[in-house]
Amino acid sequence: MDSDTRRQKQQALITELLERKIRLHAQHLYDNRGQAEGLALQDWVQAESEVLEKSILAPLYRRSQENNQISE
Repeated sequence: MDSDTRRQKQQALITELLERKIRLHAQHLYDNRGQAEGLALQDWVQAESEVLEKSILAPLYRRSQENNQISE
């Protein structure tokens, strides 16, 4: 496996792990609100912000999200 492929796989794994942390935190926010419907996007944005502010991997995650939006 060449170094570019290895780097891409590592970045994909890191992005997946951060998304999992964000998803779990968003679920936690939802549960703490009494599972009131209609605020999923707000929960996600808040969770994303809180998880990424504590992560040194935030720039990598943001870059991968931008690349995904461009390719869509």
